[in-house]
Amino acid sequence: MTKGIGLMGRYLVIALVALTSVAFAEAPQTLRVDYYHTGSAESEIFSLDRVVIEPRRFSGNLAQPIDRTLRGKYVFEIINAETGLITWSRSFSSIYGEWETTGEAQQVIRTFHESLRFPMPLTDFDVVLKKRGAKNEFTEIWKVRIDPDDSLVHRESAKYAENVVAIEHNGDSATKVDVLLLGDGYTSDEAEEFFQKARDLTELLFATPPFSERRSDFNIWALAPVAAESGVSRPSTGIYRDSPVGATYDAFRSERYMLTYDNREWRRIASSVPYDVVEILTNSETYGGGGIYGLYSTAAANSEWAGYVFIHEFGHHFAGLADEYYTSPVAYESPVEIVEPYEPNITALLDPDNLKWRHLVNNETPLPTPWPKDEYESFSRASQARRARLREENVAESQMNDLFHDEQDFVEGLFSVAPHVSDVGAFEGALYQSKGYFRPEQNCIMFTRTADFCRVCSGAIEDVIDEYTKPASAAQR
Repeated sequence: MTKGIGLMGRYLVIALVALTSVAFAEAPQTLRVDYYHTGSAESEIFSLDRVVIEPRRFSGNLAQPIDRTLRGKYVFEIINAETGLITWSRSFSSIYGEWETTGEAQQVIRTFHESLRFPMPLTDFDVVLKKRGAKNEFTEIWKVRIDPDDSLVHRESAKYAENVVAIEHNGDSATKVDVLLLGDGYTSDEAEEFFQKARDLTELLFATPPFSERRSDFNIWALAPVAAESGVSRPSTGIYRDSPVGATYDAFRSERYMLTYDNREWRRIASSVPYDVVEILTNSETYGGGGIYGLYSTAAANSEWAGYVFIHEFGHHFAGLADEYYTSPVAYESPVEIVEPYEPNITALLDPDNLKWRHLVNNETPLPTPWPKDEYESFSRASQARRARLREENVAESQMNDLFHDEQDFVEGLFSVAPHVSDVGAFEGALYQSKGYFRPEQNCIMFTRTADFCRVCSGAIEDVIDEYTKPASAAQR
């Protein structure tokens, strides 16, 4: 049992695990297909690693077997080998899918480990993986047949089940969104610190619309495998940690971007928990995080900006929201051709009459929508240069926090007197590009370090909550 949990906490964990097990009694097993994704910017191949039966029965919404929102770069389909019918599908994005857009992918070939999870079929089936093409249409890129009764299908044990704490439990996982807050870099002496942080961030999430109105649709679980040493890796400053989940700063050589590349290990840890989505909380103070749709999100739990990063990155991972900022440096290459993005909160405005959020735009609001873009860019680029100098000097994190406060104070002052400050429209500047992409509102938590989602992002989040919690017919109404 995790150190730092009191007697009542132990009984709560045991009771909730037992309750969940009863609720899943009739649910199918959870099957996981692990595979390797290898390639470069020019080509890619897939190879099967292993098939795994996870210890917990499937906790997803069986009433919605087919993905309706299709928010990711990829989609996988489970197809009955005899009938040819699709029995399950889910869209997702991946580290590889991001990496292939970086400059490094033009130079080297790399391999990433990935997984697909779904309710276990009873007979042979095909896994079909599809990827978006240049015009965002899905094209098959890999297919493999699986026999679920094969003797080589691996069976995992619930190794970490007794370490799981229920932060919030609102009912049967089959009709709830199960969120796993997975701690990394916490020693046994820091366990209660992690669980308190998990509780604090949970409250912050549910203080933020639309999550505040949908709190009863969520279960929140927390788990922090014991680390031998406090903290996680930050290679650009010479800090290396062999942490259980493997989270690290400097992903794609971006100092604030945190990922773990150890997919097999974090999946092994998480399989003890009924989870739909995962946010990795790192025992670190330096500002940073990351989020990939359908994979996981990360946040530096001890940062002064932990709450903002937690919710912003959760928006990426949970709802497939795109970044709306564009003045911060990123590793991704600029697109060769501007096409309509598949993310729900960004548009190329190629056809204003069919704007994806046109129902929220007043007839009087011009498209594109004017905003103080030049003033914002001038200040923001100067601030980014200041930020780069501070990172090079490896100053105390408090100085970086002061910079972030200055940035937000400027933005809020500038926007408060700007035209169309309360309107939904099409504001140019988004998806890391100054021109060619547009965001729905002047400000949003996906754009700056503000506290709220815009109306388009809020609606997109609610659509995903519905996919996890309602029958398909009810979610489509």
